[in-house]
Amino acid sequence: MGYDITRFQGVVDEDLICPICRGVLDDPIQAIDCEHAFCKVCISQRFTQQHTCPVDQSVLIFDRICPVPRIMLKMLAKLMISCDNAVYGCRVVTRLDNLVAHFRDCEYNPKRPVTCDRGCNLVMANDELPQHNCIKHLHFQLEQQQKNISELEKISAEQKKQLVEQKQDLRDLKAYMRVLNMRNPTFQQDEIWQWVYTLQPAKVTQWDCIISTPDAMLKVVLRRSLVETGCPTSFVNQLMENSQEHKWPQGLATLEMRQMNQHYYENYVTRHILGLQAVLMMAYENQHMDENMVREPGIIIMFGHGVEDLLDA
Repeated sequence: MGYDITRFQGVVDEDLICPICRGVLDDPIQAIDCEHAFCKVCISQRFTQQHTCPVDQSVLIFDRICPVPRIMLKMLAKLMISCDNAVYGCRVVTRLDNLVAHFRDCEYNPKRPVTCDRGCNLVMANDELPQHNCIKHLHFQLEQQQKNISELEKISAEQKKQLVEQKQDLRDLKAYMRVLNMRNPTFQQDEIWQWVYTLQPAKVTQWDCIISTPDAMLKVVLRRSLVETGCPTSFVNQLMENSQEHKWPQGLATLEMRQMNQHYYENYVTRHILGLQAVLMMAYENQHMDENMVREPGIIIMFGHGVEDLLDA
């Protein structure tokens, strides 16, 4: 619907008036064939009932309606119109293209956002301020926050429960896979298994001498030792990756955790890497250990000293 023509100063050109609502064009569009212009809303509503131009009764085709020429838009923009809030006391007369911006900030606008200056700083519509009660609002906010916290706590508790269940399922699955591996009659024929059992069982007497990040030279020596002892080529890279702190399980991953869990380490089944102060701990030989102490398929730890062959201890 167009703007009330009585709101405009001076005479408005007839070409700028919608022939349907008789108001000044709002969001205007034009029929290509007859070149008559209409408010977009007005012509859309007319199309639900009839398809003829209200001026000359020519047939209107929806696909042949387009935006009005730019010159018509410029003419509309220059028209001077009174504020929508004139009924509330605003005496401003502004260009039509500035009306929206003025209305938003108009001090007479009943819906202009204002901030309560009585203590709660709530932003509300201007016409709501006289009836606003800060205490009532703050009580409502408190109730909403308490409700939200309660809902979040329920969600958190449910999520924690699901997490515990998922962790248990994972532990059960790992245990089941280990049992299957141990029971598989072909498993002991695997070349990795065969290699592991060529390594001497070891005893670590100085767990506080762990080298958590071996330097380049130590890595070269370790790789050479693995190859020389017959470690399958496909397995060497995995073990080399798992010889550094960032690849270890949670119970070994930091100095703090190592100090906290040191009394558990004597329960590890370890195997001596020939020629080095280093041990291999395979996951399937340590299924008795807690899951945060084991990494699939196994890890290597190097020491400054304190590794002995178990038979010689």
